[in-house]
Amino acid sequence: MAKFSEIINDTKPVLVDFSAAWCGPCKMLAPILKQVKEQLGNRVKIVKIDVDKNQAIASKFQVRGVPTLIIFKNGKQEWRQSGVLQANELVTLLNSYM
Repeated sequence: MAKFSEIINDTKPVLVDFSAAWCGPCKMLAPILKQVKEQLGNRVKIVKIDVDKNQAIASKFQVRGVPTLIIFKNGKQEWRQSGVLQANELVTLLNSYM
């Protein structure tokens, strides 16, 4: 697997979903992110990071709660929010970084 820094260092927006297997809201977010990917296709990358398996990354970005969504572009954090968002909100948001 590519290093996290390589994944987020992309010219297109990269939406990172910090989640955990035991997290109820994270499970609700999965179909929403699938919808977002279907609408935006290759114009965006969506990456899921399990905070329990990737504690160093979660700690580096100070992820305290899950789900936490972060949008990166060119390796730089552009936006961040914890909790579940609706697909249309995420699509609008990601479009603003394209």
